[in-house]
Amino acid sequence: MLKQKIYIVLILVLGLAGREAIAQEAPPRETLELNFKETLEFALENNVDAKNARLEVLVSQTTVKEETAAGLPQVNGSFSFNHNPMVQVMFVPNEGFFADPDNPSDVVPLRFGVRNTSNLGVTVTQMIFDGSFFIGLRAAKTYKSLTEYDRIKVENDVIENVKKAYFGVLVNAERIKLSESNLARIDSLLEETTAMYEAGFSEKIDVSRIKVQRNNTFSQYERSKTAYEISKQLLKIQMGLPESYDIVITETLRELNPEQELNELLSLEGMHRVEKDQLNTNIELTGLDLRNNTAQYMPTLNFSGNFMRSGAGDFFQTAFDKVNWFSSSMLGVTLNIPIFDGFSKSARIQRNRIQLRQLENQKFFLDQNIELEVFQAKQNLANDIKVLKVQRESMELAQEVYDMSKIKYNEGVGSNFEVVEADSDLIEAEINYLSALYDGLISKVDLEKALGIIHEGLDKPAIPTR
Repeated sequence: MLKQKIYIVLILVLGLAGREAIAQEAPPRETLELNFKETLEFALENNVDAKNARLEVLVSQTTVKEETAAGLPQVNGSFSFNHNPMVQVMFVPNEGFFADPDNPSDVVPLRFGVRNTSNLGVTVTQMIFDGSFFIGLRAAKTYKSLTEYDRIKVENDVIENVKKAYFGVLVNAERIKLSESNLARIDSLLEETTAMYEAGFSEKIDVSRIKVQRNNTFSQYERSKTAYEISKQLLKIQMGLPESYDIVITETLRELNPEQELNELLSLEGMHRVEKDQLNTNIELTGLDLRNNTAQYMPTLNFSGNFMRSGAGDFFQTAFDKVNWFSSSMLGVTLNIPIFDGFSKSARIQRNRIQLRQLENQKFFLDQNIELEVFQAKQNLANDIKVLKVQRESMELAQEVYDMSKIKYNEGVGSNFEVVEADSDLIEAEINYLSALYDGLISKVDLEKALGIIHEGLDKPAIPTR
């Protein structure tokens, strides 16, 4: 029994030592310090969607090269070697020129061929006329432009998400600071009230009331810390930052001066939206597809030619003798004339025309929707600015009420209940102010997106050229 206990103790000691060794061997997390602009630039470079959008542009470039290659000469070489262990025999009547008096049969077997044959050749084809080639080439270049617009749209979405996540981190950081300040203020009040209670100048209920307020504030502090960590994780995901890194924001809301920016944004006019470019390019691609299907009714003309050297021998060593090799060549053109395809081209043309009508409807809806987005975003931001102003005034008044209540309490003409209630109102006013500020920042991002200026402050995205 004693041995078993010793064995268990040894296992626990070794286990704890192993865990401590693992903890010591774990590499420290690297810290990345970023401001607002650096965060956005890092996200544009490392976000998964942004990287895939850039790769898609490269894919479109290869598509253009592939379409261009179809109009260039196509050259192919070939080499073959065949060995016939048993050469095929053909039979002819045993009469006339092939008569064999020594053969009692009425047929004579003849071997036409040799055991080894070889061919070496080059084939060249060149498209002379194909109505769909130049249309396809232009469609490939238009598709490349579309991928560029898609890249800009993806970057806009990345910036929008990163901005909102970044503001979430800043607001939660401010909530932590306020909670710490509130805890320090309540702890000071609790210490003073406890001393007065011990001296017989206050009641126990006064101390208990402050302790309850202190517990509530501490709970709010813990929730703020949790929200801060969650918002940082969300920001890291939007940025494309690996989990092994930690992020430290080097700016505060005061440094960004968001309230001034909110008011300035309302006076701005909208700029060109990339969504319009995407839709116009899709309309152009559908129109090119329509032209391509129409061009299928036109004939195609292709040139082809080949040069070949052929050799043979009944033995392997003679199959490659120069005297057994001969040349041949061919030049020709092929004209393909479409006659009847079961109305498949006609169906594709009808489909393209319907798709164009759909895209035109979408274009009209997009214009209306952008105007509505701008109107709603401006209304929301204007309302948030009003609420923010009211909440800031309420916070200042709550601070003034608390200061007066505290002075009255210290001078013995006010009650402890008034101080605790004023402190509670102050905390609520601070929380409401930060919530209003966050709502205003989110509305600011929404309006920037609606106006098409989400890239403001960053390098402007490259507009695709044709």
